[in-house]
Amino acid sequence: MAGFEVRGVAVNMGKRRLLTGVDFSAEPGALTAVVGVNGVGKSTLLRALAGITAPAEGHVCIDGADLHGMRPKDRARLVGYVAQDERPPGELTVAEFVALGRLPHMRPWDLGGQDEHEAVTAALEAMAVLDLAGAMCDQLSGGQVRRVVLARVLAQEARILLLDEPTNHLDVHHQLHLLDMLHDTGKTVVANVHDLDLAMARFDRVVVLHGEGVLAEGIPEEVLGPETLRRAFQVNGTVVRDVGSSPHLIIEGL
Repeated sequence: MAGFEVRGVAVNMGKRRLLTGVDFSAEPGALTAVVGVNGVGKSTLLRALAGITAPAEGHVCIDGADLHGMRPKDRARLVGYVAQDERPPGELTVAEFVALGRLPHMRPWDLGGQDEHEAVTAALEAMAVLDLAGAMCDQLSGGQVRRVVLARVLAQEARILLLDEPTNHLDVHHQLHLLDMLHDTGKTVVANVHDLDLAMARFDRVVVLHGEGVLAEGIPEEVLGPETLRRAFQVNGTVVRDVGSSPHLIIEGL
């Protein structure tokens, strides 16, 4: 399992500085939620962490090695990324699109072999879309598209997954299935999340973005308390826990 550290990262949107001095660690094998209001820079940060854009300042490290100093193919073997509204090309079948996740492991002009077939099948099964393998991607519903895109990143077999709103378009059953499955894989996951109660109940750690940096990070039940909710989201809320159940967040109002 990989250790993932963000050290003093700053990100820009054009000439505007969105975030600066972002520091946090994602524990190996844990699910870490990144939360914050719209426009705070969550998606821009995740793209920088994935190596799609370089941070304006700072370093993103895996087991002490700077991610942005790696060759793109080597980086793709370690880190998988899913964008917020990623859509597969309509002219591909589901299986063909998910197979794109295997490219970092293949040589140029390699058509793939048994390893690729097994990884694609396992990813389709994990996201419960194996029955859609032969379907054209432009015939899928919004929820099916999301599950297929997530299957693509699972087929990549990266040690670290950076997921922008992974539960977007998913019904509650598939939301819980996804998060339980991610826990079971033992992969290090960093995900942007809008649903604070989901972050509270299903994630191991949470990072709260506010202003131009990290307001708080740690165990969700400890971090998403009344003071943080008021400062970061301008809402009043309470953490509740019944005996034998996960903690939940109740938003009481503005």
